[in-house]
Amino acid sequence: MAIWQRLQRWQRGFERWFGSTRAKRRWLGSFLVGVSLVSAIAACSSNSTTTTSSPSSQTVAQQSNDVQLTLVSFAVTKAAHDAIIPKFVAQWQKDHNQTVSFEQASYGGSGSQTQKVLEGGLDADVVHLALGLDVNKLVTAGLVSSDWQQQAPHNGIVSRSVVALATHPGNPKGINSFADLTKPGVTLVTANPKTSGVARWNFLALWNSVVKAGGDETKALDFVTQVYKNVPELPGDARVATETFYKRGLGDVLLNYENEIILAKQRGEKVEYVVPDVNISIENPVAIVEKNVAKHGNRDVAEAFVKFLYTPDAQAEFAKVGFRPVDEAIAKEKEVMTKYPTVPTLSTVQDFGGWEQVQQKFFEDGAIFDQIQTRIKQTKS
Repeated sequence: MAIWQRLQRWQRGFERWFGSTRAKRRWLGSFLVGVSLVSAIAACSSNSTTTTSSPSSQTVAQQSNDVQLTLVSFAVTKAAHDAIIPKFVAQWQKDHNQTVSFEQASYGGSGSQTQKVLEGGLDADVVHLALGLDVNKLVTAGLVSSDWQQQAPHNGIVSRSVVALATHPGNPKGINSFADLTKPGVTLVTANPKTSGVARWNFLALWNSVVKAGGDETKALDFVTQVYKNVPELPGDARVATETFYKRGLGDVLLNYENEIILAKQRGEKVEYVVPDVNISIENPVAIVEKNVAKHGNRDVAEAFVKFLYTPDAQAEFAKVGFRPVDEAIAKEKEVMTKYPTVPTLSTVQDFGGWEQVQQKFFEDGAIFDQIQTRIKQTKS
């Protein structure tokens, strides 16, 4: 009202100065109405407490009370994540009054899953993969931060295992060590190192068993070649390898993660297995896919989920389904120590120079694994 009164005083002054013909008054009235409308709108805008912003300036989480997280992981982690995810969802709902839904992309071989993330086929926010090499590929592609190992405890390693040898009931072929895999008439099942992370770990464990016994690389090459001669086929991932052995009955021995074999036992398979005294520490990393969480606006939830995987609750779930926990308190519990006896000679990938050197030496096209396959084909032809 004060604004309109001031405008009327200006009108009277205008008329006294210029005259007050009907036309001038009509023109001035229209002018003042326009000015008053603009002023009123400005005043309302300045007094309002409601603000809006374009969707591009808001995160997905801010636009909705629900948020989605896409987890991409490798084949044998599904049972663990199926137990862990509901606990995280409940905790986040309690702490933030927000519902988190998970898209769990198909659990497959770590190498295959990584390739799908690289190609954009899997829009992962968080990856839990079988080996650091796969995460490094995502780093090279600009999807994961180069300091991913510093962003989580234990250098980003969230679950562990070792290589185990599963046999049929009664262990009819007397398999007790890696050396027994070259016995005449023994056939075995292991996944393909080209597509499966566990298969790379299996390969390293075989090679390592010779080196730790004092053998040179020539002896290691001969031994591993003899082992793979006894492999009738190479499944794509660890889960398919397990099904090949137990469901199809192929092979006398299954090389796989200890956790996968324990899980098969929990699911009712008649399982017997041995963990060789000379072994390798299988270490599975977790990382946030920076590019995708930025796109989806769910960084806070992704970071919280990764952090949750290291909690005693989550680590206990990993231990229940066969993984060796990275949480020292959980690992030292009597039940866990009984379930997972100490391995006397346990090597790591760092003993081989790290994953980049391992990949170049053993698994690149034309490297040692391919050379072994060529040698085997030549002997069969």
